[in-house]
Amino acid sequence: MERKIAVVTGTRAEYGLMSRLMRLIQEEPLLRLQLIVTNMHLSPRYGNTYKEIEADGFTIDSKVPIIDDSAEDSASETIHSVSRALDGFAQALDELRPDLLLVLGDRYEILAAATAALILHIPIAHIHGGEVTEGAYDDAIRHAVTKMSHLHFPATEAYRKRIIQMGEQPDHVFCVGALGVENIRKLSLPKKEEVEQFVQLPLDRQTLLATYHPVTWGSSSPEDDIRNFLLALDQRKELKIIFTLPNSDAGNREITENILSFVRNNPDRTRAFKSLGQKRYFAAMRHVGAVIGNSSSGLLETPSFGIPTLNIGDRQKGRIACESVCHCLTDKDSILKGLDTILSPQFRQQARQVHNPYEKEGTALAILRVLRDFPLNQLRQKHFYDIPL
Repeated sequence: MERKIAVVTGTRAEYGLMSRLMRLIQEEPLLRLQLIVTNMHLSPRYGNTYKEIEADGFTIDSKVPIIDDSAEDSASETIHSVSRALDGFAQALDELRPDLLLVLGDRYEILAAATAALILHIPIAHIHGGEVTEGAYDDAIRHAVTKMSHLHFPATEAYRKRIIQMGEQPDHVFCVGALGVENIRKLSLPKKEEVEQFVQLPLDRQTLLATYHPVTWGSSSPEDDIRNFLLALDQRKELKIIFTLPNSDAGNREITENILSFVRNNPDRTRAFKSLGQKRYFAAMRHVGAVIGNSSSGLLETPSFGIPTLNIGDRQKGRIACESVCHCLTDKDSILKGLDTILSPQFRQQARQVHNPYEKEGTALAILRVLRDFPLNQLRQKHFYDIPL
């Protein structure tokens, strides 16, 4: 009997990670993909990226709009977005009635989707649980979604052990690696010349790929953080910067406006994009000198290209990182010192030799098999797993 798998996506990054798995679900005769699109995908401010999903050949079964582009950029407005998301997911899931809800990560719209599924008695499968990011309230959301979920797909064995430590049944927790890392190996990426033509900058060791998201759990302000970041980059005028703009967390408009102003003042060496798309993003990453900012991609995917990452601030604090990642504080001097480190010949050589701890063969297929074969009757009621003392 065909099993219905509802997949939720709310951001360009998350869709990029899940798109190949979605394709496998779509092609599996025993599964039926139900796609629910929400948040940034449906916002003109963030590029209406649902159109990219449709252009990739996917049918969107339900749209759940939650962002008010005219509203103020604040934590209170994020709460209103969660409220709209909870109402919208309740309606979408009630209509679609999937056998399983598949979600990835730790964003507030994922919390709303999981909450609706929990109350509607729809089992939840969760990708990228067990991780720690102390600089964002996403950390608490991730663990909350873990406790609502029935099947778990962590990226490393350490994260698997943490999920079990939280009381989840060991035979429901599958260490599969990271989808994004596998995508690097499996996807056909654009050629360097194609990406250079798109971004209108040369891709070389003096070009950096930069993403800076709001830090939602800490004492610093988005305004201070982005100002220090851009002041540091302003002092390194020999560098070319390709910015991808931030996500929809509170504080994103301050960051976006400062980046766009910086690009206007440095038109010969900077570019900014709402979305490069996963393939173009990875293709650019392959040829630049380094990745900088505070995005998880700097820790998860970048090491697979053998290039350095400068991870700034606490947003990713607690995540496993290999030796190609240099961590620094958010003040200008620390960032400048970090740039000197990652651009040095010694660090570049070190980055070329690392093993990515998030890489594991067959990630998407491992998830697919569990979604297809795991007995649903074993997911009806959860039992807390006590670790023997």
